[in-house]
This record gives sequence, C-alpha cells and structure tokens, in this order.
Amino acid sequence: MAVSLFQIFSIGIGPSSSHTVGPMRAALQFISDIENNNRLNEVANIRIELFGSLAMTGEGHGTDIAVLLGFEGEAPEKVDPSSVQHKVNAILTNCIINLLGKRTISFHKETDLIFHKGRRLPYHSNAIRFKAFDEFGAELHKQIFYSIGGGFIIDHEQIFAPIDPQEKETLLYPFSSCKELLAHCQTARLTIPQIMLENEKTWRSEEEVKKGILEIWEVMEESVTRGCETDGVLPGVLNVKRRAAKLKLKLEESRKTKANDPALVFDWVSLFALAVNEENAAGGRIVTAPTNGAAGIIPAVLHYYMEFCESPSKQGIIDFFLTAAAIGILYKEGASLSAAEMGCQGEVGVACSMAAGALVAALGGTSSQIENAAEIGMEHNLGLTCDPIAGLVQVPCIERNTMGAIQAINSCRLAMNGEGEYHVTLDQVIKTMHQTGIDMKHHYKETSEGGLAIHVSVGVPEC
Repeated sequence: MAVSLFQIFSIGIGPSSSHTVGPMRAALQFISDIENNNRLNEVANIRIELFGSLAMTGEGHGTDIAVLLGFEGEAPEKVDPSSVQHKVNAILTNCIINLLGKRTISFHKETDLIFHKGRRLPYHSNAIRFKAFDEFGAELHKQIFYSIGGGFIIDHEQIFAPIDPQEKETLLYPFSSCKELLAHCQTARLTIPQIMLENEKTWRSEEEVKKGILEIWEVMEESVTRGCETDGVLPGVLNVKRRAAKLKLKLEESRKTKANDPALVFDWVSLFALAVNEENAAGGRIVTAPTNGAAGIIPAVLHYYMEFCESPSKQGIIDFFLTAAAIGILYKEGASLSAAEMGCQGEVGVACSMAAGALVAALGGTSSQIENAAEIGMEHNLGLTCDPIAGLVQVPCIERNTMGAIQAINSCRLAMNGEGEYHVTLDQVIKTMHQTGIDMKHHYKETSEGGLAIHVSVGVPEC
C-alpha cells in the first residue's frame, strides 16, 4: 500500500510511536468498528491483552494509558497531552470507562488489562488483542492488531488478505528501492523531492502538501520551544532531570560573551534534540519522525539548517521533508521502523539516515549525494540495540537522539565534500540493516532484558 509523507510524519504524543501512538489508534479502531456495526450498546466488558515488546515495556512506554484513551475516543493527533493524566486517573479510580464517550462500562485494570510477558504472537513482537463481551459474557468482537513501528498498525485479518486492485493507490512514480527512485529522477529529470511531491499529489493538491509540511514543521518548532522552557524531572522511577532548559541558558550566555568555540554548534544541535525527546518522554506533543523514540533528530537537524546554514528558505524546509519521507519509505518497505523488530537501528538509525539525506536536499545537493549521505547515516548505526532502562524512553534514548542528529550533519558534509564516488549503496545498507535486525537477539529489541537495561540499577541518579 502506498505510503504518504503524512504517515511517515504524524502528530501525536509521547513517549512511543509503536507502544503509545499505534495502540491508541488500534483501540480507537476496534471500538469504532463495534459502533459501526451498531453493537456498542451491547458491550458490557472489554479485555486488553499485550504480547511481546508491548508486554515487556508497555507500562514504561505508556501502552496501558494509550489503549484506555483510544477506547474513550481519543486519537494521537488530537488528544490534549495536559488532559491525559486526569482522564486515566478517572478511569482507574472509578473503575469505569466511557467508550467513545457514549457507553459507560466497568473496567478493572487488574483483570481487564493483561501483560503476557515472555509471550509473543507469530507475525510481530508488538501485538495486542482486544475482546468485547456482552452482559452475559458472550464474545461480541475480537481483533488482533500489530503495531509495526512509527505509529503504523496492521489488523491481523488483513495481513494475508488479497489486495483489491480497485483500492490500491496508483502513484505517478512508484518505488520500493533507491535504485527505482533514482531511475525515476533520471527519466523524468526531476529531483528526489520533486518526485515525492508528484506522488503526494495522489492524495492532496500541491498547495495542501506544502501547507501540511509547514504545519508539521511548526509543531516541531513548538516542541523544541516547550522543551527549552520546561524544567523539572521526567516521569518514572529513574528520576531523570530535564536538561534542555538549563543548557539553553548556558548557550545563550556563551553567545553574549562571544565565546570563540566552533564546537558550540554541536551543543545547539544537541539542545534541539534534547528538548524534543524530553518532551516526548514526558508524554508531550511531538511529531513522529519516523518514530517517537527518534523524534528529536529531524527537528534538530532542521533547526541546524535554519540557524547555522547560509540562506535557509521555506523551499529548503519543504525539500527537506519530502526527501526525508522518501528515505523513510525506503526503510519501511525494505526493512522496518520498529525497534521491536530491528533494535534502535530501526529508529535512531533510520532517523539519522533520513535527516542526513534531507539536509543534502535542503542545501541543494544532487540525488547521488542524497543517497550517499543517507547511506553513511545508517552504515554507522548498524547493529544499534534498543535496551531502555526500566522500560522508559529516557536512558539511553534521549541522549542517543543528540548523537544521531550530529552524525546526520556529519554524514551530509562528508557526502557533499566528497567526489561523488562511494562503495555502498543505500539499498545495500537497508538490506544489511534488515538482516542485522533479524540476526539480533530479541533481548536487544525493546524488551529491557539486555544491555544497559540489566546492567544499570533502577533508581541510580543520572551522571
């Protein structure tokens, strides 16, 4: 099925696209399907069962909160982050849930929300099963969803269902590999962002595409601003202190004193990434880019473009997003955006690759330079594991975004300063990343059963 830029970049809340955004969408779809079949008034009880990574790190990633909000009719792109805790507290305290705001039933977390730790369903590690029962205990509806990364969900029944040709979107320039994408560029004499824009016009007018991109950028800017203005401690047992606000004050002071330190640019890039990912960890509004765990990389690199590059422009922003989406689609088609499948190479690695190629496009680089930068961005993230301490999207996730952002900028500069020759293609590195993810032990795929998660004691202050 064709993927749009506005699916790669979607507005939602933290802390996780696969564990929060996806499950919220799945719960909303499940209960909406029941309503569409005119059976909502028959529902007397619901049961939620989480498997695989959703079971192992779901509480730290907000999966339990997300599904409750979804059942009450909330969607990731519309829910007010400031209302979340109040809504969830009301459900858990009163032991009732208001389905779509229309049908109130009893809900007891201890019996109705089950974490099947150590169990997984065959198709994907991020699996969730919903059941609805009537007042006599008869099953009204059952559905299994897989949250496959980046907020994307798949209904189990649709996985092997034949595709209806009439429902398949026809893109002007379809591609599933970088080789195909570059061939379109050569044949049509268009750039990568121009190819993507033509494809996006399948769903929206050119004006709507550009307007939508700038709205996404505005949300990213707002998340950086909020992150730079908010102090305190992040939720969860680690008691991680927010650092962006203090770092911003320090960097602004350095500007006043005209400190002659060229490395300060990296500090600013780190600040932008920290701000977004601290907002994400706190459950704030951010843009999935292409996941929540890696949501700080693209905003940080785009802020770098706007503040430290010569002659930044609105068109540069648009080209940046179109190119980043094209690269993100290649990873989604050729591998996965899910840390539960690929480890963190599927999140931070992909975001780094997307940002690297996108920055080249914004700076007016060639298609081959875009490919080279994107390839470099992933090549040096191969094998990156996902081992969040205490199941929280905090350590090492937040700092890892600063590394990914700086690495993306370096990848861009290496590609643009090169002579146009490189030995590894983007398709080859995506294939390698996919195989590496398959070979990686499940302990290092968002389960908190390996790496830092088992070698760092919970409650130890961050150094």
